[in-house]
Amino acid sequence: MQHDAEHRMKKIRLAPIHMIPGSFLLAILAGTLLLKLPWASASGRSTDFVTALFTATTSVCVTGLVVVDTYAHWSTFGQIVILLLIQIGGLGIITVASMMMLMLRKKFTLSDRTLLQDALNVDSSSGLLKLLRRIVIGTFLVEGMGTVLYSFAFVREYGFGKGIWASAFTAVSAFCNAGIDILGPDSLVRYRADSYVLGVTMLLIILGGLGYVVWFDIASNAKHASEYGHSLRQRFKRLREHTKVVLCLTVGLIIIGAILFLITEYHNPATIQDMNLKDKILNSLFESVTLRTAGFATIPQQNLNGASSMIAYFLMFIGGSPIGTAGGVKTVTMFLVILNALSYVRGKSVTTVFNRKISNELMRKAAAIVQISFMAMIVLTVLLVLTNPVTLEDGLFEIISALATVGLTRGVTPGLNTVGRLIVIAAMYLGRIGPISMAVFFMKQKGNKPRLEYVEGRFHVG
Repeated sequence: MQHDAEHRMKKIRLAPIHMIPGSFLLAILAGTLLLKLPWASASGRSTDFVTALFTATTSVCVTGLVVVDTYAHWSTFGQIVILLLIQIGGLGIITVASMMMLMLRKKFTLSDRTLLQDALNVDSSSGLLKLLRRIVIGTFLVEGMGTVLYSFAFVREYGFGKGIWASAFTAVSAFCNAGIDILGPDSLVRYRADSYVLGVTMLLIILGGLGYVVWFDIASNAKHASEYGHSLRQRFKRLREHTKVVLCLTVGLIIIGAILFLITEYHNPATIQDMNLKDKILNSLFESVTLRTAGFATIPQQNLNGASSMIAYFLMFIGGSPIGTAGGVKTVTMFLVILNALSYVRGKSVTTVFNRKISNELMRKAAAIVQISFMAMIVLTVLLVLTNPVTLEDGLFEIISALATVGLTRGVTPGLNTVGRLIVIAAMYLGRIGPISMAVFFMKQKGNKPRLEYVEGRFHVG
């Protein structure tokens, strides 16, 4: 009997590809139940299920779209629940659970290590627990630094108690690229001329979006360089190829995005036309940064003109970089897809970056992530436009924002009907777990060889 029970348990044990999405779903459901409690709302009345579900999903999926004002609708208890969900969602449920196991000195089995490896999306289990410790410590250090930096502005404005709470909440939300705030109904619009607050916010967003492996590579390189007195160029050469690509893409996208927004919105009276040149540059730069999955806003997104909206679609879809808190298909993923196309056009059989070959398996994985994300974007946009009185431009913005866990809206989110809210909930959930699950799936398929050899077919493309 015991043997049969153990056999049944082994049969129903979920693989990591199911465990990771399942863990996010359980966190969302737990958050929904907590947010439905009467004392989670400022009014003392229970929040309706769909609103609680939407808020729990946007928090765990670190998206930032909200159907009720976070600062007004939720009590302090409700805001604490939201903050914890953001932190758990930003780090990842498996990462948080593994951290608790470390703190309690629990032994990690082989399956535990495999699950953590898949959750962190790293290729090797070597040094996995050391990486976990560095991720957790690094996260809390950066969020603590952000809290201190914000406090110089918020304590002066709100007083000590509320100022510290607002600083901590905003620091965690910015670093986790969630974009949820408790500062008021208009996000950071009233801080659009405050270069200090926007500067701290951009710093936290960028640090969260770079990815943990990039952090540690830069830190290790800086320590080595200080010992041997390397120049800046030598330091860059010593970085790993992944870090080089991420840094180049991040800097390039931020600068190009800022320049394009400055040009397209310069004479738009509904956004930055009436600002002085310094504030125009500051807000264009902030828009370029926040669209890469952060969700804070200094200008109303519905006031962007058509050209700016197209730029926004592209930046949101790309998102941040791998193994970090940002969403989207990721910078490196999109870069590999574009690079693959360029290699084919140039007739190259091997694709290289910084004198390193990119495997065909990695190219296939990148292409699959982009294609599936694009298909999901089209299907969900059509469903949203069919079920809600929104334009195609607004509906597409809403869905890309949800899928890429950005959290910006063109004023659509609060007015969605129940079906529309459920569609956006599905988009946020798919956006948070989709790329992870796809990466795990393709990694697990590696090495599987077909049993049969098929005759090559004749197909025509292009």
